[in-house]
Amino acid sequence: MPQPHRPLLRTLYSSRKSLIFRDHERIASSIFVRPCSCTAALSKDPNTPPAKPTTGDPPKPPADHRELGARQGLYTTSLYSPGSPLLLPNGADMFIKLSNLLRSLYPQYGFREVITPNIYKKSLWERSGHWDNYADDMFEVKGRGSSGAKQGGEIGEDEEFGLKPMNCPGHCLLFASEKRSYRDLPIRFADFSSLHRNEISGALSGLTRVRRFHQDDGHIFCRANQIESEIKKTMEFIQQIYGTIFNLGSFRLVLSTRPEDKYIGSLEEWEFAETQLKSALNATGQDWTLNEGDGAFYGPKIDIILKDSDGKEHQTATVQLDFQLPQRFGLTYTSPQLKEEQKGELEDPVTGMGAGTLWKDSGAEIVHRDSKSETKTPVIIHRAILGSLERFLALMIEHYNGCYPFWISPRPAIILAIESQESVLNYVDEVRQRITHYQQTSSDTDISENFGFPLTKFSNNLHVDVDVSKKSIGKKVQAAKERGYNFIIVIGSKEAKTQTVSMEMHKQHDRFGAWRLLQHAGIVEQGQRPGVFSLSLDKLEWFVRKMVVHYR
Repeated sequence: MPQPHRPLLRTLYSSRKSLIFRDHERIASSIFVRPCSCTAALSKDPNTPPAKPTTGDPPKPPADHRELGARQGLYTTSLYSPGSPLLLPNGADMFIKLSNLLRSLYPQYGFREVITPNIYKKSLWERSGHWDNYADDMFEVKGRGSSGAKQGGEIGEDEEFGLKPMNCPGHCLLFASEKRSYRDLPIRFADFSSLHRNEISGALSGLTRVRRFHQDDGHIFCRANQIESEIKKTMEFIQQIYGTIFNLGSFRLVLSTRPEDKYIGSLEEWEFAETQLKSALNATGQDWTLNEGDGAFYGPKIDIILKDSDGKEHQTATVQLDFQLPQRFGLTYTSPQLKEEQKGELEDPVTGMGAGTLWKDSGAEIVHRDSKSETKTPVIIHRAILGSLERFLALMIEHYNGCYPFWISPRPAIILAIESQESVLNYVDEVRQRITHYQQTSSDTDISENFGFPLTKFSNNLHVDVDVSKKSIGKKVQAAKERGYNFIIVIGSKEAKTQTVSMEMHKQHDRFGAWRLLQHAGIVEQGQRPGVFSLSLDKLEWFVRKMVVHYR
């Protein structure tokens, strides 16, 4: 096994801390951000029993994502756009990795991504019920120089518009754009477009309480007998993200029920929807609490609650059941004949029931009956896995407190050049290309020459910094550690000649897990303590790929 350059060893070891810090305790609890699709902040019932404790207590002193974000160069804000954070390149990298993580899992759960407008006419929001129940939280928009004429009975351009606070009405338009069959259901749409909500200025806070944000919004259009299985799959999706990938441990589950005043639909519909969600919560085997009166105006919801480092609760993921919007938008699908949505014969409804009437079968399920026996109305399941990506990013910043997993880190690695010889600089560039997968193959080059544009091999969205300045290697290493890189890679003439690198693990979350991976691959010896080690370029590329693929 090649040995690292001895002067380099002394430099790295002198700047390395002698103690290996154990993993940071994970924070899981609750976070106070706008609770999901269309609700207000979470209210707390003093009579509600205490929830199951989450994974760990906040770090002392608490980390503040606003301070950490500024220190780590993740985002900034401007008085010209209050409540709309501006993500810097490092913060944007983390944001993109979060969205790409979800996109990579969408095929597993049957979602197709769509793109929808940011502005809709007031008449759409009136139809959905948002203008009557949610207008105070919306932004009105008017164009300049638009015509006020109404032609052919169509709504004129002088009508008020609204920036969308959620995606559900737009997804209803997508569903209605084609004739749907019962064989097509469930249909699952996913959307990452920006949302706007008119938060009062005094409530704005960093990334957790904002006016413009992005939500991993999804809507499932399904039959009534598919509700239980679809909610179960959604809860599995949530568990995979929170429990397996981010390993956040236990989280608090809350069922929010019908609001006292602002809601649409009948009490019978709300009772059935709440029963369905209670059944789904019981099936998880986890404790859950009841938050009466805090549901969305169109249906009850399950919220996932986490804590920030101050112990304040925030809602992230959500699952909502909605019978109202499909009726308001006249959504239907064809069925071979009028049947119950679940087993059991339908009880004959009261004589004279008309189109769009909801009634119960012998199993107490609400079934929609149309005047034409071949059409039925679907049910919508609203779901968000991370919720607001900006909010989840804030929680991650505080949770990891500058010591991120490699795959999501804003500064995963830096390459430091010892000398400025051409051979060393060329090798530095080769190493960077290999571990970021920007390397062109010969076939790629041929195609690029023929078509006049560059084609690259790209897979991991990994940004690696390079320092080829004339500073001493000691100063470069010290600066890299102060900036919090996960791995520091050092290259000199010896490494360039032997096609190796010298590397030190610095701010790596789960450093022992990463070290075990190195031991398993034979890169370091069993029993060797974490520190500076040497490895070939091929092994480095393998290690980086494994760290990204396994979310280390």
